[in-house]
Amino acid sequence: MTAAGEGDPKTASEAVTQELPAVPAEEKSKPAEEKGTADAPKGKPEGKADATAEEKPKRRFWRRRGERRLSGRGMRAAGLVSVPVLPLAWFVGLQEHPVWMPIVYLAYFLVVIAVPGTMFWRRLTGGTGWFTVDAVLGTAFGLAVEALVYPIGMLFSMPFAGLLMPALALGMVRALPRAPRAPRPTPWWATAGVMVAVGAAAAWFVRTGSQLIPLQGPAALRPNSDAPHSLAIAGELTHHFPPRLPYADGRWLTGHWAAYDHIASSHWITTIPLDVLTHRMVPFAWILLTVVGAAAVGVLLTGRAVAAPIAAGLTVAAGDLTAWPWAVSDRVFSDGPFSLGQLTNPAQAFSTVLLLPLIAVTALLLRRQPGRPSRAHVFRLLVVAAVLIAALALTKATTLPVYGAGLAAAWVYLTVRRGRLNLRGLVLGIGVAAAFALTYFVVLRGTPSSLLFDPARTFDRLADRMGGGSAVAVIAAVVVVGWVMPGVGALLIRSRVKRDPMPVFLVVSLLAAVVAASLLYDEGDVQLFFIRTGFLYGVLLATWGLSSLKRKQYWIAAVALLIGVAAIYWGRYRSPGSCTTTNCFGQGLAVALVIAALGIGLFGLILRGSRRTWAVIAVAVLLGTTVSPTLASVRKFASPSLTDYESIAPGGIEAARFIRRNSGANDRIATNVHCHKPSNTRCLAGSYWIAGYAERRVLVQGWAFRTRVDDSYPGKPQSNYWDEEKLRVNDEVFANPTRELLETLRTKYGVQWLLLDDRVTQPPKNLDRLTDLRFELGNVRVYQLYPPPPANSPFPTPTPTPTSSFPTGTPSFPTGTPGTPGFPTGTPGFPTTTPSFPTQSIPSNPIPSGTLPTTSVPTQGLFTPSPTTTDLTSTGPSSPAS
Repeated sequence: MTAAGEGDPKTASEAVTQELPAVPAEEKSKPAEEKGTADAPKGKPEGKADATAEEKPKRRFWRRRGERRLSGRGMRAAGLVSVPVLPLAWFVGLQEHPVWMPIVYLAYFLVVIAVPGTMFWRRLTGGTGWFTVDAVLGTAFGLAVEALVYPIGMLFSMPFAGLLMPALALGMVRALPRAPRAPRPTPWWATAGVMVAVGAAAAWFVRTGSQLIPLQGPAALRPNSDAPHSLAIAGELTHHFPPRLPYADGRWLTGHWAAYDHIASSHWITTIPLDVLTHRMVPFAWILLTVVGAAAVGVLLTGRAVAAPIAAGLTVAAGDLTAWPWAVSDRVFSDGPFSLGQLTNPAQAFSTVLLLPLIAVTALLLRRQPGRPSRAHVFRLLVVAAVLIAALALTKATTLPVYGAGLAAAWVYLTVRRGRLNLRGLVLGIGVAAAFALTYFVVLRGTPSSLLFDPARTFDRLADRMGGGSAVAVIAAVVVVGWVMPGVGALLIRSRVKRDPMPVFLVVSLLAAVVAASLLYDEGDVQLFFIRTGFLYGVLLATWGLSSLKRKQYWIAAVALLIGVAAIYWGRYRSPGSCTTTNCFGQGLAVALVIAALGIGLFGLILRGSRRTWAVIAVAVLLGTTVSPTLASVRKFASPSLTDYESIAPGGIEAARFIRRNSGANDRIATNVHCHKPSNTRCLAGSYWIAGYAERRVLVQGWAFRTRVDDSYPGKPQSNYWDEEKLRVNDEVFANPTRELLETLRTKYGVQWLLLDDRVTQPPKNLDRLTDLRFELGNVRVYQLYPPPPANSPFPTPTPTPTSSFPTGTPSFPTGTPGTPGFPTGTPGFPTTTPSFPTQSIPSNPIPSGTLPTTSVPTQGLFTPSPTTTDLTSTGPSSPAS
């Protein structure tokens, strides 16, 4: 049995953890006996020689055998103890929600994603030998398959297409032969180490991650624009494909949407509310999968089980060089999975998860010697890579360019070293280019990127935010050094594969991410997502370097890591609370580097080790200085990034949910809300919450979807809407409504609902007379449009006109509305303490038309809408949440 392939050498630590338990005692003692007999001195009695030969192996073997027995028992016990940590962390992290929600989502995730994905992975790739590694990477691959299956199902009005994945996986298992692969056990201490990192991630999510985007209470009315925008896109993918802009209906969605496929699919199958999935369960699941996924890829790259706890620990604890105390809680400087950028941007979090199995299959393809595997096996590996590349191309624009740069470098390396064209790397590169081009022309529809080539503008922006405009050079140096610092782990790498291209791939990918973030610029800081992608490459480089150590060197590396951690924390402690000068910005880093240098020198002199020992100390100390603010953020980063005003009107969330329960999927809403901050003047039109909570398209709400909005981005003059006539008709209805304007909205633009925020404009007096007031709470009123009465009849038809195309109805039970029998109630998500059943105002004039005819009309009571009429629900198949 080998660790990285046939013929690979094995260290002493691996021999103890992997080989010895698999070798029976009789087989191991037999060669020693034969050797002792052959080497016995001539002339001595044969029995004495045999006794001497048996005595030494017995004494040495007895000691090791006793250790193995204890190790085996400890492995089983520790394995049993550590296995429940992952589900326990899941339920602890989601303790604020009714228990049925995490149970149902976990069951869905296991049955629809994890098990079929693992079956796909093991049959197509042949497996890695470690079942735990295959299970983790297969789960991530299952998410990629679902991201491609769900939109295909939606094209044929099959939102439950994800349920076909178990059947597809079973068919593949029966159709494809099983590749022979020797199983490799995972040591108990490796599993336990990974579970410690999982526990730390769950603790961070409970204390910090789950508090960054409030779902209920007054704080839920003050989000920045990112969270409602994500919810709006998730709602659009739940009910429509191909997607359009849900908050400014009329244009196709020219953005990456694959991350929302999983949210929409799980929303249909589990019936968990969409906001809970988008802002809680799915991000938490992806964070945990990133931690264990990094551990799995680390084991695959290094061939050593010790890489698992190292990679998981670095994913949780490593980061960039945050040398200033205020940078601990700043989302710009947090490039790991534990950052606001990951929680409010599902696309970034999902791309991180998908990148892990893509790196793994890239290693399986590029490391294999040409001609050894069958063509069918290579083809299956390429199929896995194609699925992952396609899913990534639909998920995030910043991921494939970084991966492609590393792949190009690895291809050049292999081609030069072997003296012939590397076809596998070439095919992968062509696949990346084709996926990127297809996404640009088909999904993005040729929309030009907002990224500009503006070198060093990123650091100017950071300096302006921190008040250090004159210290741009120092700030840039600190940030860039912190970004590339994890790459020093490459200095310790000792690959077990001849001419291994993966170190080149990882190093160039990390450098490409740093270069892209430094040379490109966008007003919304989109360029920083390049470095958030590069974080994973840095973690794998550091993991590989630390996993290449000998057993006796690990305690040296541990002490050196602590020296680095102490150095950076002392540097932050010595830094002032705020800076404006160059000396002030450089002080923290200078102190940290001095302490690190002193620690390296003193520790090296004490050990008096070899050059390798000095290298281990230096690299480990430098890696320690990049300790992430993850643990510190448990104390400092728990305050949400909220606005100082209510960007969502009081009563608005309940009003949007009322529309969702009483409308069809193709119904449209018109509103007078356009600005993120309530205003009737020119402003930053970044409001998306109606489309998010109603899961319905809005005629015109907000259109500044490329600009982040919160207190640090003050309102600026906003460019005009692209269809000024549509905007004029929309706003005129809420200022001076007439029957003609309402009919134009209803017939030409397909509007069935009006949502009015009286903080923007007061309700016109005749709007109640021309429409039907269906809901009123707080500052929000909801009106429904009716067709005009027939010309020859004074009696209008009191029947609303929701459109009725797939998927029509809306979910009927997971919103926590009291009175729904048989399903959980009290689902979090109501941002106010008002009763969930507000009093619905009944219009004073029950006939929703204009001037009445002069003929006699029955009394008003005959046309007063009954509760049943008020709560009309469109017919058709129900969608999962309401």
